[in-house]
Amino acid sequence: RSQPNSYLKSLTRDNVQLLINKIWDLPVERVDEVITATLPKPEYVLPRSRVIPKPKPLTKWQLFAKQKGIQTKKKGKSKLKWDEELKEWIPTYGYKRAKAQEQKEWLIEAKDDADSTVDPFTKAKQAKQEKQSKNELQRLRNIAKSKNIKLPRVGLPTKDHFPNSQHLSEALTIARTSTASVGKFQPKLSKEKDAKGIAKEVPGMKRKRKAPPLNVVEERHQNKNLVDGILEKKTKILHENYS
Repeated sequence: RSQPNSYLKSLTRDNVQLLINKIWDLPVERVDEVITATLPKPEYVLPRSRVIPKPKPLTKWQLFAKQKGIQTKKKGKSKLKWDEELKEWIPTYGYKRAKAQEQKEWLIEAKDDADSTVDPFTKAKQAKQEKQSKNELQRLRNIAKSKNIKLPRVGLPTKDHFPNSQHLSEALTIARTSTASVGKFQPKLSKEKDAKGIAKEVPGMKRKRKAPPLNVVEERHQNKNLVDGILEKKTKILHENYS
């Protein structure tokens, strides 16, 4: 380095040669009888103010579709579809599609073994509501799974869950009435009865009304028991306040 000018020229020449060598390592092509090199796309590295978000976990269906190679979303798919029966363009989703489906399904073919007392339109509507409820339950399960929330275990209950028969009866009644029809079409087990006082907790469940009195004597007896119960409670309150 005793001769700085010569040293700088030599260093510059070596660096330029390295740069030229790297350029010719790239893919080349001939354009107008001139050989050109295709440069890579530029990349800009900028600092982030926040942590990179974690990828969203896949749902149960997305994992299954990925394993089986099923394409769930098709890019460039049209939002409208031509219907040969109605002779018009129908959206692939939305309320207009549901309206068009109702126009197409104005008649339902009855099967030979179908019950004549059951309305097929009502049955189809109930099946659709059941499917929607099932999908909503699965959506909530996916949310709980993505947030690492432990769901109640499935299987036979233990004493930790139901310490007595009343709790077990309440859980059984709630499970049976947790459908879109509030358990109207769910069959009961043998000797199964609704839990006492559970109608207040289950919306839509009808409460059992007491049978009206059969005669005047029975009505008088019920009224007397009602008044006695009120007076006993009132006497107890007065006794606690003024004792």
